Amino acid sequence: MSARRFAVAGATGRLGSHVVDVLAERGHEVVPMSRATGVDVITGAGLAEALTGVDVIIDVASWHASDQQAATEFFRTAARNLHEAGQKAGAGLLVTVSIIGADKATAGFLVSQQTHEEAVLAGPLPARILRAAQFHELVGQLLDWQQGGLVHVPRLPTQLVAARTVAEAVVDLATDPDAPSPGTPIPEIAGPRKEVMSEAAELLGARRNVKVVGVDEAPDAELAAAGAFLPGPHARLAGPTFREWLDAQH
Repeated sequence: MSARRFAVAGATGRLGSHVVDVLAERGHEVVPMSRATGVDVITGAGLAEALTGVDVIIDVASWHASDQQAATEFFRTAARNLHEAGQKAGAGLLVTVSIIGADKATAGFLVSQQTHEEAVLAGPLPARILRAAQFHELVGQLLDWQQGGLVHVPRLPTQLVAARTVAEAVVDLATDPDAPSPGTPIPEIAGPRKEVMSEAAELLGARRNVKVVGVDEAPDAELAAAGAFLPGPHARLAGPTFREWLDAQH
């Protein structure tokens, strides 16, 4: 496909920085959008200017607190502003990343992703969504959030995936000339095998001299234990595994 102009919301974030890299490596023109570049998807500041001449918007802006209501409002507002400014600028597509199992969640941060998906699909621009498993990078964040030498991490069955792998998949989706057929499942990207969040945290904790205790306290713990947040049969699975990724980091 010929080079096009992409705007990336959340361009300096954990996923966004990889998306910017992948687009550039594939020869596309990239407009990074973040507060660091003078663009705020919530207030709308700088948005119209950044989207001038853009063909596709990739939205990977994230909310970093766990408060469900605040996260919901963030995603709803960001989607609305990107749709409105994107339509005025003549963009042809909005692509965003959600989380596997968001449609099944009843509590916690994942519920905000339901609103996010609805807002993205309800706007005037054609839209595509990629649902991703939790990132390898999240494991370190879970340890960082708790101070001291003992941390508690949910025994959450997941299929951890590298942020770089997700970035490659979202760019593939954004550059695919064929729109998804009506009625097909929302595409998913996950790691190559099932993992347990607390066990992954133990691997990292051993390298940081932090003791990790697995706990069953988490939003929708019963749903999680039943595999609600694992990828479906149509998911694209790609490495590295968490241990492979960790070995490459250290």
